[in-house]
Amino acid sequence: MIARIIIGIIVVLVIVYVCCGFRIVPQNNEGLVETLGKYSKTVKAGFIFVWPLFQRIRKVPLALQPLEISKYSIITKDNAEISTSLTLNYLVTDSYRYFYNNTDSVESMVQLIRGHLRDIIGRMDLNAALGSTKEINDQLFTATGDLTDIYGIKVVRVNVDELLPSAEIQRAMDKQLTADREKTAAIAKAEGEARTIEMTTKAKNDALVATAKANAEQADADAYRVQKMQEALSKAGEGYFRNQSLDSFNQLAQGPNNLIVVGKDEITELGKVPALKKVWDESGKSEEN
Repeated sequence: MIARIIIGIIVVLVIVYVCCGFRIVPQNNEGLVETLGKYSKTVKAGFIFVWPLFQRIRKVPLALQPLEISKYSIITKDNAEISTSLTLNYLVTDSYRYFYNNTDSVESMVQLIRGHLRDIIGRMDLNAALGSTKEINDQLFTATGDLTDIYGIKVVRVNVDELLPSAEIQRAMDKQLTADREKTAAIAKAEGEARTIEMTTKAKNDALVATAKANAEQADADAYRVQKMQEALSKAGEGYFRNQSLDSFNQLAQGPNNLIVVGKDEITELGKVPALKKVWDESGKSEEN
């Protein structure tokens, strides 16, 4: 009877022992089986059995994992201090190396990335660093891509989220930016005024040229008219000039003036002028003689 009880106890303990040895490795994980503290084998995701008390299993996730690296300071080539922060995505490619080759593979990877970023930015001046985020990302990804393999990790993406100069440098940059804007505005204003003066001067010159051209054309017209008159007078006979003199005397005689001025050579011819003399009386009435 006692023997049966002992055997039953032993059977129950064996069943419990065996049941305690069943394990489940989740999807996107690998299991590292250790026997008496020493690595034994790697198992895939699924239902497995290990010997309790003698073996244990360590689960290593293989899925893509995000990581944020907090802000830290970097000195540029021109001794300017800037702070930066990064985000990256990595995954475990070799669970054995990830777990056994380093006490903290993730922290080692972070230190490696920080060191390469310091080296990349340390060879650039401030302005180049602030304007070359994409180039920095590319260089950093290339530099750290193969080196993390020793930790069983692959960096899929690394991104520099921000590059911020120190507060003193930001204030200096703001002042410089303000000065540049004021300089640009002053140059634009001066160029505008110079352009206005140039256009005004050109308009005045064009007006002077147009006036001179018009005066020249008028002078040419007057000269042409005088020339034609001279040509016509040179061809006119003595009768033409006599008729002109008679018309002039008639016009003078019809006016209120009684005084006629003639040359001494023409005084003998005065009697031949058929002019009418107007005599005005005190009442304003005229009589013809």
